Amino acid sequence: MGDQGVCSLPPMSALNAIRQAGLYGRTVARVAPRGFRERGGDPALATERIVFVAGSPRSGTTFLAGAVGSQPGFVDLGEVRPVKASIERWTSLPEAEAAAELRSTLERVRRLSFVRDLRPVEQTPELSFVVGAAVRAYPQATVLHIIRDGRDVVCSLLEQGWLREREGRDDVGQPYGSYHRSWVEPGRRDEFIRAREATRAAWAWRRYLTAARAAPEHTLEFRYEEIAADPAAVA
Repeated sequence: MGDQGVCSLPPMSALNAIRQAGLYGRTVARVAPRGFRERGGDPALATERIVFVAGSPRSGTTFLAGAVGSQPGFVDLGEVRPVKASIERWTSLPEAEAAAELRSTLERVRRLSFVRDLRPVEQTPELSFVVGAAVRAYPQATVLHIIRDGRDVVCSLLEQGWLREREGRDDVGQPYGSYHRSWVEPGRRDEFIRAREATRAAWAWRRYLTAARAAPEHTLEFRYEEIAADPAAVA
């Protein structure tokens, strides 16, 4: 699927356009320096062989993506904020539409960051919920699914406090607290809101883990505990 076949993103209000520009700007500012330092190979080949790192938050997605992205010819895109901000809407779209928008978003980031000849590594944990769309957008993609002991993930999520009742929003403007996320089963949303914070954290770990396994033919699984001691060997 070349750039010619990618649909344009949907029309945006002026306020939303400004917000999107900010999301792209922060992502590009982080990624572009690598593009200026290193040149890769065939841009078309690099595009199609994207690597998606999936898994729940606090499972080691940043660790694994950093290890792979530091290798020659690769670039770690980090958590691509325009992708993260769009996941909830993409989960409600037909897979083909979500795939087209995902590809359009990532190719825009790569173009603006001058890294189109480097093989991209995308590590937004929420992308676990659109893995099917991701491999539809990039049929030659590899999904690296990192799994960490659920007890450790829950403890780490509790330390972060993202699911706690408190003021504030995350890096793409989504509020903290117990409100139901898009990944909560429709019939269990009231249950999620009433649940204790530790229960919500365990719920998140399980839902991310299950969702990330949606494309087994494209996926390699790693245990965080087995690779943490030697990231270079993993890469």
